[in-house]
Amino acid sequence: QVQLVESGGGLVQAGGSLRLSCAASGRTVSSYAMGWFRQAPGKEREFVSVISWSGYSTYSVDSVKGRFTVSRDNAKNTVYLQMNSLKPEDTAVYYCAAWLNYYSDYVRKVSDREVDHWGQGTQVTVSS
Repeated sequence: QVQLVESGGGLVQAGGSLRLSCAASGRTVSSYAMGWFRQAPGKEREFVSVISWSGYSTYSVDSVKGRFTVSRDNAKNTVYLQMNSLKPEDTAVYYCAAWLNYYSDYVRKVSDREVDHWGQGTQVTVSS
């Protein structure tokens, strides 16, 4: 079983930056694609970014491209989300996610149902 624990959320002013971390334990996630979802108040959870098992490939939704960067360190079993130029509309609970991708470097937007493991979430609040 895989446990995912996020950290790094908080309150930041618009234009600021935060770095989220997601530490995996229980078993190695080196064969998993890993990514981030978020859920704003009153809205459904949405996909944000994904990184392939090797870190070679990434994909992010248009609303965060150029501002958010996903990365991973398999030696530390950790994935990161660097968030720059934050906007009030980025306010949400951010969830780390992992799903088996069998060492493929092809990544795409995935739905909730395709995720095998979830973190508990970390709150990000961006004030205007």
